[in-house]
Amino acid sequence: MAAFPSVSAARTRPRPILLLVLAASVVLARGARAQLSAGFYSASCPTVHGAVRQVMSQAVLNDTRTGAAILRLFFHDCFVNGCDASLLLDDTATTPGEKSSGPNAGGSTFGFDVIDNIKTQVEAACPGIVSCADILALAARDSVNLLGGPSWAVPLGRRDATAPDPDGARTLPGPDLDLAALVSAFAAKGLTSRDLAALSGAHTVGMARCVQFRTHVYCDANVSPAFASQQRQLCPASGGDASLAPLDPLTPNEFDNGYYRNLMSGAGLLRSDQELFNNGAVDSLVRLYSANPAAFSADFAASMINLGNVSPLTGASGEIRLDCRKVNT
Repeated sequence: MAAFPSVSAARTRPRPILLLVLAASVVLARGARAQLSAGFYSASCPTVHGAVRQVMSQAVLNDTRTGAAILRLFFHDCFVNGCDASLLLDDTATTPGEKSSGPNAGGSTFGFDVIDNIKTQVEAACPGIVSCADILALAARDSVNLLGGPSWAVPLGRRDATAPDPDGARTLPGPDLDLAALVSAFAAKGLTSRDLAALSGAHTVGMARCVQFRTHVYCDANVSPAFASQQRQLCPASGGDASLAPLDPLTPNEFDNGYYRNLMSGAGLLRSDQELFNNGAVDSLVRLYSANPAAFSADFAASMINLGNVSPLTGASGEIRLDCRKVNT
């Protein structure tokens, strides 16, 4: 997952024509979301939840990093044209995909084989019914829960994109963004600063590459000296770009609120992490989540639903892919 992390209080009065455009956008968004329902497959594929859970349970048991990887796939998919499984499409000779574009390149996203395995199981039980986008949404939820985090009812009914957007993948929020840029990136998806603060807690699990945090631990003033020294041992000033460090060194395999405690001590691994607690607009939320794990769990679950509601394809849009790696022919 990319780094997710003040909004200015001064706002200009929208012009009437802009109000009409915004109102139309809200109506369209609500219309799309209204077609999503937690019980969407109750009649057509009632076994889908069990199939996803079974595969994810084994995958996380085999390698706890898989949970963080699937969660990252969901984030990176939803932030590019909405949650439509476009990230899952392989490159072809004529159409580059999102897997090799921007922050997804170089093997930084993985876990596609796990989604393939789930899709195979689901197709055997309910052929042509369940979208890859919905499978990914369910797998992300189960990843969090299997690592000790909350669970939630996932709204379902998404359809799959018929083309990737590699250019869009290059605009994913990066690890060096400041708070204002992070807030802006989330707002562009209809997500709030509270969503930003809660969803960033996904960095309580997973790893980051040296190239992603080198500048922060060598150059930034808001990082704990002891933490910076520790990370420099893993990440040299030059070379070693692929060296890995846990985003939460204290409980790297547990989905808990340790991430926020790290931020309060200046031990956010990425610059975009520490920006959430840097005398800014979301400091209070970091304090809340650090002290109250139940509040974090509740807000994270709610924000994951909000993220999953970003521009879904529904109705007759898109398709139900038979193979998550390629469009139907």
